[in-house]
Amino acid sequence: MDALVRPVVDPGFTVAALAFLFGGVALGSVSGLIPGIHANNFALLLAGVAPGLHADPLLIGVAIVGAGVVHSFLDIVPALALGVPDAATAVAALPGHRLVVAGRGREALRLSAVGSGLAVALAVPLAVPITWLMVRAYPHVRANLPLILGGIVAGLVLTESSKRSAVGGLCSFLASAALGVATLDVDPAAPLDTGGMLAPLFSGLFGAPVLVDALGGEGVPPQSDARLTMGRRDLGVSATAGSLAGAVVGYIPGVSAAIAAVAALPLVPRREADRGFVVATSGANTATTVFALFALVALGTPRTGVTVALEEAAVPLALPILLTAVAIAAICGFTLVLLVGDRYLRVVGTADYTTLSISVLCLLVVVSYVFAGTVGVGVFVVAAVLGLVPPRLGARRVHLMGVLIGPLLL
Repeated sequence: MDALVRPVVDPGFTVAALAFLFGGVALGSVSGLIPGIHANNFALLLAGVAPGLHADPLLIGVAIVGAGVVHSFLDIVPALALGVPDAATAVAALPGHRLVVAGRGREALRLSAVGSGLAVALAVPLAVPITWLMVRAYPHVRANLPLILGGIVAGLVLTESSKRSAVGGLCSFLASAALGVATLDVDPAAPLDTGGMLAPLFSGLFGAPVLVDALGGEGVPPQSDARLTMGRRDLGVSATAGSLAGAVVGYIPGVSAAIAAVAALPLVPRREADRGFVVATSGANTATTVFALFALVALGTPRTGVTVALEEAAVPLALPILLTAVAIAAICGFTLVLLVGDRYLRVVGTADYTTLSISVLCLLVVVSYVFAGTVGVGVFVVAAVLGLVPPRLGARRVHLMGVLIGPLLL
């Protein structure tokens, strides 16, 4: 009850909450636009500095949630402009790149923003019945988790376009799973106390290979108008698919927004496959925050970097306040994509792409070192080499999510 009445009876708390929220929005904007920064690492970094702020833990929670939501809106921008996605946008990057190459990058940015916004709006009413169902079904899900994850892996492999691609996808999954088993539990000595192996793993698997392939390329071509050519019905269906995919991520361990979006692909209209996939993946990426909050409250199990950070910072689970922060941050994220995205594409389009790619590769090395020390740099190099493999075998890079699924299966 305190969570419901506190902002009304305490205007000072409301002002402080808005200040922390917009501070989180600013931090999420910076992290979302820097290639190679994964939302999980950034959320845990915020949790690590929280004790030094000597503020109400609920205010810290508002800032963490705001940063996470805005990051999930903006991380599509470097994924499209530079080809450096994190795990959440890795699958959307290829369809998005096809739109960028066709001069429809500005439309792709808006599709992503609309997909994220609609998915969040759908997630709040959907979260109540889905949470009710999952509270009752979770013991069975937990008991059969290896079978569920194995089914997801089999589905990803079997939906490849050819036998060669399927074999390539399976090999990529096994290799990335081995990499995850070898590295995820490593506690590296790093400049940041809240480090971990996610940054070098995801930067290497999903970011560096695209930059290596882009060396010597012509970069981003001129972009045409920002008009949305996707029908409203197809847009709504794709956003709904993304929101449902976010529910899967919020409740089942080891399933990322990228994997859930692939599972939701059959719901995306075929005639708008590329645009629908950008909408669905972006929606899953952002809606996950809502479902993960409900899962944390109902099941006590953090599923994302944001919810792990809330738990580590001992944030009271005042769901009405945290959901209000999600809604306001979503509006900010939507607006920022429109304000920043076009300029980002324009700047990248006028730059020397070889120099830009090398510079971003160097930045990813620095990010890997900051989060995981010299061990992280070595893991980044190994992951980057592995990340080059799937496209050369005709397979999708989503199989590299075995880096998370593999350890859970074992």
